[in-house]
Amino acid sequence: MNLNEELIQQITKMVVEKLEAANSGQAVQRPANEQKVELFSQQPVGKSEAETAETSPDGAVTFHSTTKNQKRNIATMKPKPTTAFGKPKTEPEEDKLAEYRKKTPARVGVGRAGSRPKTKTWLQFRLDHAAAVDAVYGEVPDNLLDQLGLFQVQSQVADKEEYIRRPDLGRKLSDEGKSLIQERCKKSPVVQIVASNGLSAKAIEENLEDVYLSLEQSLTNLNIEMGTTFYVDKGRVAVMDDIGEILQPDVVVMLIGERPGLVSAESLSAYMCYKPRHGTIEADRMVISNIHKGGIPPVEAGAYLGTIIQKILKYEASGVSLVQKEG
Repeated sequence: MNLNEELIQQITKMVVEKLEAANSGQAVQRPANEQKVELFSQQPVGKSEAETAETSPDGAVTFHSTTKNQKRNIATMKPKPTTAFGKPKTEPEEDKLAEYRKKTPARVGVGRAGSRPKTKTWLQFRLDHAAAVDAVYGEVPDNLLDQLGLFQVQSQVADKEEYIRRPDLGRKLSDEGKSLIQERCKKSPVVQIVASNGLSAKAIEENLEDVYLSLEQSLTNLNIEMGTTFYVDKGRVAVMDDIGEILQPDVVVMLIGERPGLVSAESLSAYMCYKPRHGTIEADRMVISNIHKGGIPPVEAGAYLGTIIQKILKYEASGVSLVQKEG
């Protein structure tokens, strides 16, 4: 803070003069042109008790605010809402949480009852968790595969428990599966479509029909040849490398169930790769994920996949290589 040096000198001079006058019993004489300095106001601030105290016919006690003639009755005052930490809630915070909840299905601002979640929130969590478990351990209905005309082969996984513990076995076809594919599938097609339950049988059950039929129509419109579509039970994404070695297609499209979460247990992914073979790296694969009724609509996803496949064939690349070539 910058202080006025002249003012400080004046105040110091006044104090010294008053002290000297007090000791000598004489009044201090000041020059006529000297500036008067007041340290404190001599006027009272506010109202006296006599002025502020008021009574009313019903005996209610009233309090005055700083605004003239404005009164508040304590009997009609409402307490302000507070958070769990004792801080007042503000309307802008509530509005912000409401806006967030409109934009995401995640559990945002659901609140708590003491130290635990609210009953409704907890029950919904348990329901979503149960749906995720059912998606992993469920099976794709046989009538769906029959309706789409898909035959079924197995990976090297024996059961669901082994499928979860041994991802490497889900990346390889069983010997019987390889023989059945060689026997029933068209060799060297332009596009080979494969479906697999992966980590969500529910994703296949809910979305496969719409995605597959839409993709089939899209490839037909683009005059792109399709191979013989089939279904791999308990397969992983990299099983497309075994399929590429056996059938030698230009592009493999794998429609597979995604790992379920607590928001959706029926999300499907479509992985694509140009000429997958043993030793293909993950950077050469590309994926369109989150295909379900709450994400990318299945019919729209199928049509879009046809456009992506057209680009893969044009540039003879997929994944990172496709992005680099496309510029």
